[in-house]
Amino acid sequence: MDDVTRIHTPVMLERCISVLEPALERPGAVLVDATLGLGGHAEAFLSRFPELTLVGLDRDLQALALAEGRLKPFGDRVHLVHCVYDEINAGLQKLGIQAVDGVLFDLGVSSMQLDRAERGFAYSKDAPLDMRMDQEAPLTAEMILAEYSEFDLRRIFRDYGEEKLADRYARRIVQRRAEQPLVRSADLVDLLQQATPAALSRAGHPAKRVFQALRIEVNQELSVLERAVPAAIGALRVGGRIVVMSYQSLEDRIVKRALQALSVSTAPPGLPVELPQHKPELSLLVRGAERATDEEKAENPRATPVRFRAAERIRSAS
Repeated sequence: MDDVTRIHTPVMLERCISVLEPALERPGAVLVDATLGLGGHAEAFLSRFPELTLVGLDRDLQALALAEGRLKPFGDRVHLVHCVYDEINAGLQKLGIQAVDGVLFDLGVSSMQLDRAERGFAYSKDAPLDMRMDQEAPLTAEMILAEYSEFDLRRIFRDYGEEKLADRYARRIVQRRAEQPLVRSADLVDLLQQATPAALSRAGHPAKRVFQALRIEVNQELSVLERAVPAAIGALRVGGRIVVMSYQSLEDRIVKRALQALSVSTAPPGLPVELPQHKPELSLLVRGAERATDEEKAENPRATPVRFRAAERIRSAS
């Protein structure tokens, strides 16, 4: 348990608690931690709110097992579900829960996935090219590099990694695999470094954006997120709140669109009276995307890129 605590420092924990607190003070309140990870946020919420029931979702069986041990002292107040977070409604239905008071998303790759080299997420550590968050899922980064066309490799590097050298990297990968398959992260990093012009190599590690793109493709992170945020909002009761922490612009753009779409009136222009069904469903609780404080960034470097958004449901959809 000490190891779990050591490798997982929850990001913006006090801010998450302060924003969700008004929704969680209701007797019998339910919070969904849609990205449970190692359970750092979950443990803090369960400790702070003694009557709270927590539903923890995660696609990573290894993380679920570790979080289960960490949260065992809270007994039957904890319900863990192995699923991807766009399956939030199915998970709640299995538990007989109709609506919840809070939902927390802490997106991106978890501390454990980054720190355990064998998972293949970190370009700084040699490992098999895996990158699966759910180790029962069939698709790996190795398979993508071996089987995707040059066009598709270029597309994911450009769209998911925002990589300017997507064409060059995709072409080099296809050339290399014709001679020898790429099976380890060190092999891919070496190839990318050789393919990067010296003038650009000083602008950051050449593997960073490619590894991000591969991870997103392996786990279908963006398409899952596009389904998950509306599903989570739909699960909130009136007065319930949602917090989403994103770590890169592609995620944050999806979250921003989803929250903003439901925070404005849908009344047609020129309508003299706003009908109830046109009123906003959400009230945004944060102006723009909030960032971690300098103090937290210094204490927890993984908080540096975070973008924090939150909203409250103020009207039911029907």
